[in-house]
Amino acid sequence: MAGPLEGIKVLEFTQIIAGPFGGMMLADMGADVIKVEPVEGEPWRVALEFIPGESKTYMSLNRGKRSLPLDLTKPEAVEIVHDMIREIDVVVINARPDVPDKLGIDYETLSAVNPRLIYCDNTAFGRNGPDSYRPGYDLIIQAMSGLMAAEGKIRDGVPQLITSTAVADFATGIAVAWGVCAALFHRERTGQGQKVETTLLGTALGVQTGSFMEIDAFDAERRAEFLAVLNAMRESGASYEDMHEQYVQIVSPWRGGNIYYRTYQARDGALAVACLSDRLRKRVADVLGIDDPRFSPGFDPFDEETIAHSEELVKQAEKLFREKTVDEWLETFDSVGVPAGPVRFVQEMLDHEQVEANGLSVKLEHTLAGPVKMVGPIISMSETPLEARSASPALGEHTDEILASMGYSQDEIVALKSGGVTR
Repeated sequence: MAGPLEGIKVLEFTQIIAGPFGGMMLADMGADVIKVEPVEGEPWRVALEFIPGESKTYMSLNRGKRSLPLDLTKPEAVEIVHDMIREIDVVVINARPDVPDKLGIDYETLSAVNPRLIYCDNTAFGRNGPDSYRPGYDLIIQAMSGLMAAEGKIRDGVPQLITSTAVADFATGIAVAWGVCAALFHRERTGQGQKVETTLLGTALGVQTGSFMEIDAFDAERRAEFLAVLNAMRESGASYEDMHEQYVQIVSPWRGGNIYYRTYQARDGALAVACLSDRLRKRVADVLGIDDPRFSPGFDPFDEETIAHSEELVKQAEKLFREKTVDEWLETFDSVGVPAGPVRFVQEMLDHEQVEANGLSVKLEHTLAGPVKMVGPIISMSETPLEARSASPALGEHTDEILASMGYSQDEIVALKSGGVTR
């Protein structure tokens, strides 16, 4: 069976994470994705490269694609793009805001050649507003969107980035694939192409749903108080650490100890417990044999005495968890229906039976690196199954194949290579 995007042709002008990840998901859906990159290769090919031109970062984000290096500062390269665009369904680009116009690969230019074109333009901040001209990476967006401050990790007096994953980048990659699929569906019904715009800032705000929300009756006064304090502290040169303390005190006044949604040290490792309803919290309290006032009539989470008592309960719980192994705790929580799981390193998941059982890892053969095992498609579809069809391409691996399919002779391809137009 073919994938849901079988027959769709994608031309991808992307680098680093967001655009490449979105393009890779389209490739998993069956699209023919041609990655246009500089003649020397995109920057992440040489980020911690283990063989010339290949790195895990690049390989992990570009499977299923074909490589076409082009020097887009040369008119011959732009001519190739304009020739291709007549047969292309989708363009994905994540460049600095001024780059597409300069290179002649902007939406207006390409859609004039192919009005049915879906053009997904990803930028850091969007095409409008005072920051629209700025380039931006995940770190900058974490800082400017509030994600970093909300994380609450402070070292040497300054906030630290979320390092486990580039959360804005990867979430935006999903938004790229989502937007492209929606636009293709619209085109199927109407015949119209369109421009799709995604932004790292929009995605970073979108994943902060509860925080990026204000209810007049509940939040407005508290927010106004915090902003007034914050502005005064900035004017006085206060430290970030002091400002963050005010954030906690004013915006998040509930400072009680957290027993039910956190990790614990057990006798032989660590585990996580996640309870987001009082029904589940009560089960944990019963298992631990602790008396939590939250289950008593008239419970007030903001009462100072309640906060002090809850912090004492945290100490009790931490001591109790150390008395049993992770497996013993998991068996206990499974028996009463409490969500819990062991803390693992991602390297442990490559061969894990849960991962294998759901097809979440795939084995591929890379042209230069050999066998590769990596995460598979993140969704499954019963009638149009997704497939990781090939490993990431070597630089220029498909140049001859792509240009020959467009009618270029071998002599013309050799001349383009000799002239530095392609590789």
